[in-house]
Amino acid sequence: MQLTGPEIEKRMNQINPTTGKSDIVIVPFLPQCLGSNSYDLHLSDTLKMYADTLPKGMKPAIPVESNKDYKKCGNMRNWFNNILYYWHYRLKPGAYDPRNTRFVLDPCYTTQERETIDIKIPETGLILNPFVGYLGSTFEYTETRNLFPYVDGKSSGGRNFILVHFTAGRGDDGFCGNWTWEMSVKQPTIVYPGMRIGQVYFEEFIGDRKPYDTNPNSHYSYQGKGGMPVPAKPMKIELMQLQQALNEQAKSL
Repeated sequence: MQLTGPEIEKRMNQINPTTGKSDIVIVPFLPQCLGSNSYDLHLSDTLKMYADTLPKGMKPAIPVESNKDYKKCGNMRNWFNNILYYWHYRLKPGAYDPRNTRFVLDPCYTTQERETIDIKIPETGLILNPFVGYLGSTFEYTETRNLFPYVDGKSSGGRNFILVHFTAGRGDDGFCGNWTWEMSVKQPTIVYPGMRIGQVYFEEFIGDRKPYDTNPNSHYSYQGKGGMPVPAKPMKIELMQLQQALNEQAKSL
């Protein structure tokens, strides 16, 4: 059962006697961002991208200059740090093609955390590249207890083809932190710090609690302090354990 806007605010202002804390914390909280059954979330001023997905000589994004009309003077040259890299791109476009396996992502990366590039979003805006992925973050810090939180994009963002998450829009009871967005755009698109880019919903659940912030297997508890996106942790490969469990279960049949 999904909470209404007034119920979200009520849960924020009440102390749950079981936990000694509010079921919902949203900081900062703006009353005008409370909707019928959700709360609007804002984009922080920093993005990250994986360094090994950016072709050498290319900009990760283009800061908007208030005195420059990119529609009138726009061309691919704007994406390159200097003219030499642009001409190299003209001669060998395949070296900059995101389908090139030099830009492959390994989600089960087993060494240290993948190197990232920090990208500041100026108040005048930042043009995102439709051929790369970005990690963004909510401006808001949230805590959720005794409820199931999940985030989704705003309809206006969707109608501008801004994707804010792929499969990771669901949170957990006990999640505390800033939400990380997995962002991409369909065409060059400007984003701004503080823009309403998503919304958070809360639902009740049935069963005993297993809070995320006390689970030793949780990867992202208290993530994103200060509105910084958090890169992916290595995904586990448990083939041997799966095969062993399957064999044991087959014996019991």
